[in-house]
Amino acid sequence: MIAIQFVRKLLEWVPVAVFALMFIFLGIEAPTLFTPFTIDLMLKQAVPTVVVSLGLAVVIITGGDDVVSGGIDLSIPAAAIIAAAIIADQVTNHGTALPIALAFALLAAITVGALNAFLVVMIRMTPLLATLASSVAVVGITKMITQSKRINVTDPFIVFLRDGTVIGLSAGVVAAGLLTLIYWFLMHQTRWGMQAQATGGGREAADISGISTKRYQAISFLLAAFTGFLASMFVLARGSGSSPGTEENLLLEMVLATFLGAAFSPRRKVTVWGAALGAVLVAMLSVGFKSIGVNVFWTGCIKGALILIVVASAAATTRGRY
Repeated sequence: MIAIQFVRKLLEWVPVAVFALMFIFLGIEAPTLFTPFTIDLMLKQAVPTVVVSLGLAVVIITGGDDVVSGGIDLSIPAAAIIAAAIIADQVTNHGTALPIALAFALLAAITVGALNAFLVVMIRMTPLLATLASSVAVVGITKMITQSKRINVTDPFIVFLRDGTVIGLSAGVVAAGLLTLIYWFLMHQTRWGMQAQATGGGREAADISGISTKRYQAISFLLAAFTGFLASMFVLARGSGSSPGTEENLLLEMVLATFLGAAFSPRRKVTVWGAALGAVLVAMLSVGFKSIGVNVFWTGCIKGALILIVVASAAATTRGRY
């Protein structure tokens, strides 16, 4: 029994050890990786991933951190991409004012969240399958909107998110930091957040104590979809427009970042601040691999392998608590 507990403790630290070794390797191979200029670039690259990871963290915290039956939302990147496509199409192709385009995009993203809430809470579909199905459908609709073509965006506000600065820092980085603080306060410092955590910690016990678990779970999907809407503006800023296929890499980075962040939590559970930190680390890896000339397809393979490692570690840790 002691040996099994020891092995599980070791498994908890595997993701951290793997990332530490990778950063040591990158630090040796790319000495300029940790210069102020490169760090600023990495933080800018991390912004969309940070924002969508906040949404996934909320769903996991509220639905439970079991990687199979717990809370999960794979449609957040798809919600971000369709919102970005709507903004780009309306502003660039139809001359719509940005506030109106943002309203359309928000409606689309919230519709995705409402659909997920209906499928999971009312129909009782497994969150993994429900959100995967909605993600595929949303990506298909996005391709219809953009006709699978890139749409450039030169709106001053989007350009400001990309190139502007606030108190000497990138505007996008500052905005992502503020969003992280808001979501952290909501989930970890408010009564609503405490009850959401109780819902994720044990659905039956929460029901007995009088918590409306269905309502909390439904709201978590809406909050996640809202982060998709917010991320759409940073996606447009980072890419100077809407590009086909962006959701695939964003999905990989979101899942990897969120579960990696759990490795830095004292209780090895998904947290808002951990998800944000994980997103920054994933962005650092992406920039690091690119700086030493690693092919983008190999980078995708490495990220996929890392997802297997962190999710397997999370699953082993979860099994060890019950």
